[in-house]
Amino acid sequence: MKNLLTIHPKAKEFHEMWKRVCEAAATCIAEAKEYIKQRYEKTHMELDFKEGDKVLVSTLNFNNLEGPKKMTDSLVGTFTIIKLIGKVQWSLDLHRNSLGNTQYSQ
Repeated sequence: MKNLLTIHPKAKEFHEMWKRVCEAAATCIAEAKEYIKQRYEKTHMELDFKEGDKVLVSTLNFNNLEGPKKMTDSLVGTFTIIKLIGKVQWSLDLHRNSLGNTQYSQ
């Protein structure tokens, strides 16, 4: 029996072009991932806190501070780490009436 379905030659050309474009895009994505990985590894520093260490607390996400936000200190402290809760979460010894919450994370 004869093949009843015929594919237009331009459709074949388009299919080949599409495959080349997809391969080029995959190559670009792989190169971008490698570049981002190298940049991250160049500047990233692993946190290594222990109980008893003194730390500063960022006030970036605090909404309960008085006065204009741009006039408040970006870091407050120093506070002592009482207990490590997780790899990037710890409990701090806060002064009375200072910041309220005693658990912070990175």
